[in-house]
Amino acid sequence: MADQFDNHLPIYMQIMDLIKKDIISGQLMPGDKIPSVRELAAELQINPNTIQRALQELEREEIVESKRGMGRYVTGDQAKITGLKKEKAGELLSRFVQGMQELGFHGADIVSIVAGAVQPGPLNDKEGL
Repeated sequence: MADQFDNHLPIYMQIMDLIKKDIISGQLMPGDKIPSVRELAAELQINPNTIQRALQELEREEIVESKRGMGRYVTGDQAKITGLKKEKAGELLSRFVQGMQELGFHGADIVSIVAGAVQPGPLNDKEGL
């Protein structure tokens, strides 16, 4: 699993993103215990210090809470999780729009394609694009 990391972005940030995705997708629910540093290090085949840094940053962002002697837990603050979800959606949308513009699509064309993809209709089949 360690070979799945991108060499152009610090690994601790990629680990943060993995945990954030688990929270956003519901694989980790508010109040759920985060696996320990050792467990994550073994699973991801990453140095424990790198895992520790990722978890500390998540604590600083108040996405993860530390309970002394018990471990780390996903925040129970639903507003924080909703904000995280919106932030990730914005990043994804920005990359999508940039990619579409690189393909030569602009404004109304992009909106039309997206609308067709989320609503039933002729653009929903692969040939409509």
